[in-house]
Amino acid sequence: MSDLFAPHVPKDVEARRPLADRLRPKTLAEVTGQEHLTGEDGVLARMIASGSLGSMIFWGPPGTGKTTVARLLSGDAGLAFEQISAIFSGVADLKKVFEAARMRRMDGRQTLLFVDEIHRFNRAQQDGFLPVMEDGTVILVGATTENPSFELNAALLSRARVLTFKPHDEESLGTLLKRAEEVEGKPLPLDADARASLVRMADGDGRAVLTLAEEVWRAAREGEVFDTEGLTRIVQRRAPVYDKGQDGHYNLISALHKSVRGSDPDAALYYLCRMFDAGEDPLYLGRRLVRMAVEDIGLADPQALVICNAAKDAYDYLGSPEGELALAQACVYLATAPKSNGVYMAYKAAMRAAKENGSLLPPKHILNAPTKLMKAEGYNDGYRYDHDEPDAFSGQDYFPEKMGRKTFYDPPERGFEREIRKRLDWWAKLRRERGG
Repeated sequence: MSDLFAPHVPKDVEARRPLADRLRPKTLAEVTGQEHLTGEDGVLARMIASGSLGSMIFWGPPGTGKTTVARLLSGDAGLAFEQISAIFSGVADLKKVFEAARMRRMDGRQTLLFVDEIHRFNRAQQDGFLPVMEDGTVILVGATTENPSFELNAALLSRARVLTFKPHDEESLGTLLKRAEEVEGKPLPLDADARASLVRMADGDGRAVLTLAEEVWRAAREGEVFDTEGLTRIVQRRAPVYDKGQDGHYNLISALHKSVRGSDPDAALYYLCRMFDAGEDPLYLGRRLVRMAVEDIGLADPQALVICNAAKDAYDYLGSPEGELALAQACVYLATAPKSNGVYMAYKAAMRAAKENGSLLPPKHILNAPTKLMKAEGYNDGYRYDHDEPDAFSGQDYFPEKMGRKTFYDPPERGFEREIRKRLDWWAKLRRERGG
């Protein structure tokens, strides 16, 4: 018998709910793209089968099902579900949630507390979860798009298992589109190439691919089928997942730097363009290229530093979008240049020696003696003027006596043009082997 007091939702109102909401999975088995967690042998499926859930941190990009999975877990485990967002909640809200959870616990029912954007709570607020996690008042499930290692307290992480949610691949996004077509009762009005383009536009976000599909259905006239060009006219391209101050930023700059160091101009140019496309400050990239020139190329090709500084200045002069080409040129130059970290390693070794040996006096023979007292003390005594020596080299020891002679820098072979040509020949051979 139906509940006479339950709110009645007209069919047309139900149909107007966003497609992504209507397609929310009802069971863990319906969750796509996270089979390593929700599949038959997945971590979460095993937890449910064992009848015991522990606190967890769900880490992954937007639109991968973190909130949905948390709701399904609470239902499968028979737990009360509470949800708060760190963006809108404060200490007072947390206290109310904890008190309600304690009351339920006294009645024999445990609470699963889902905290969205948990990394936005400050350190003190994060510490507030520890007592209720330890005494079993709540099972905490926190969701974050940022690296938990950097954003969450060590004490919190030690009490919760971190589970990584992966971006949807093309197959799982395709599955979502097929489900959407079943719910809508009609095919998506796109040809094969446009359908593939729509999947790429979603950038691994399940919610985004369904929202984009909804836009396509709204725009299509009777019998109309869009090609790729038509698709780009009716839907706006989704911005890449990228936070200039967080994980995505550091991941891509690391990939760019290592591609340059590994002499792969194609990969280096790709990551540079990824960062341009995501809205990274080009002058930041210019500064990073200068750093690569001095760290990874060094004196194997001193011109690299000159070119990178010139590229940075060219961008400063031209602005966007023309100036990006100068930075791209510098990026490719660095990737194809001969490599030497000799100065970089020598600098670190010399800095270490400077810190370890304290304020040692340089040898007296290389100190000036402007006064009679200093001459009497032996300052400048025995100094040999190198320009007067054969080959302009005296061979004197310039280190402090107590420190002894040290070697920090091992110079690379000279003959830069020969080295550059050898590197280019090597790269062409490697590229042929890679099939590029």
